[in-house]
Amino acid sequence: MTYNLPTKKGYFGSFGGKFVPEILIPVLEELEKAYDSAWKDEAFRNDYLDLLDDYVGRPTKLTHANRLSEYYGKAKIYLKREDLCHTGAHKINNAIGQILLARRMGKQRIIAETGAGQHGVATATACAKFGVDCIVYMGTEDMERQKLNVERMQLLGAEVRPVESGSKTLKDATNEAIRDWVTNVEDTFYIIGSAVGPHPYPMMVRNFQRIIGDETRRQLMEAEGEGTLPDYLLACVGGGSNAIGIFYPFIDDESVRMYGLEAAGLGADTDQTAATLTIGRPGVLHGSLSYLLHNKEGQIQLAHSISAGLDYPGIGPEHAYLQDSARVTYAPITDEQAMEGVKLLSELEGIIPALETAHAIAYLEELMPRTREGEIVVLNCSGRGDKDMGTISEYI
Repeated sequence: MTYNLPTKKGYFGSFGGKFVPEILIPVLEELEKAYDSAWKDEAFRNDYLDLLDDYVGRPTKLTHANRLSEYYGKAKIYLKREDLCHTGAHKINNAIGQILLARRMGKQRIIAETGAGQHGVATATACAKFGVDCIVYMGTEDMERQKLNVERMQLLGAEVRPVESGSKTLKDATNEAIRDWVTNVEDTFYIIGSAVGPHPYPMMVRNFQRIIGDETRRQLMEAEGEGTLPDYLLACVGGGSNAIGIFYPFIDDESVRMYGLEAAGLGADTDQTAATLTIGRPGVLHGSLSYLLHNKEGQIQLAHSISAGLDYPGIGPEHAYLQDSARVTYAPITDEQAMEGVKLLSELEGIIPALETAHAIAYLEELMPRTREGEIVVLNCSGRGDKDMGTISEYI
């Protein structure tokens, strides 16, 4: 059966929907109508693809990690090199798509939220490219951890608004961005950075990121022969945009086993974790129904990860559906395991990965002994580790 979600009301199974203040319902309906029209417009899609080619630097390489493969002595490992994108991560794919949509809708003020700063940098970059005002909300905890990205956004002309509430991280930055949006619906376009939020955002972000999986399919066949598919796909999962981007084009290929690796922080059995799919329960956050970290009273719990980009108490609704339908396997990775992943890829391949990506690398320790020679593993290298060097150096 062909995978064809979300439904017209924005649901992936029982997850998704539009749980927003009444003032935003017509705004979301306008957005959905504009997106549907744009996505069916060949000229819009060609503009998007041309910018990905000319400005972002796509297609990104599919690199055979020969030393990493030899280290495990089992399946062959390939890396999908989103770290080679302009700005250093996959986030720019979505930012370019959404700013083209904003321009099509006549919106001249852009707001965004960011955790690790990569989505903020990508949005600020796209706004600079098109001469549009840009405001990025960022928790002060993340601003401290990601000082370099704050400075990059400011250099690009964006206003970075610090958020002091709650845990001072991504959840709280998103709260503030939504408050801004509600207040300024007429002229403001909210570029959400991950596959979260009310419909149509999870679908839009997925479709702007599916270029990752589409390229992977084509490149692997070029490298290994026509008809070759990966046996395993690996990607880190916070909100879930890089993961759904590489997974989505392979969902109907039942032979492809897919693994999403989320942040366990100090352990999924502790209160210092962001392992939403491992220990979370269904609830509503930031406009959609999905798995969340929340207590018996329904209060959202503080999430923790050494990686600012995975430090989020929710998950995209499509990932919630893919877990419940058993199409994708999700597993928790601790801070300590992620740091070992950073060292492993750096020392064996000369590629310093983002701390987010390192969670997927760390899972190779569990996966690779189960693989066989002749099988193929593709790992989405979602971003580079320049932004994390302060945290990495301090940890080591």
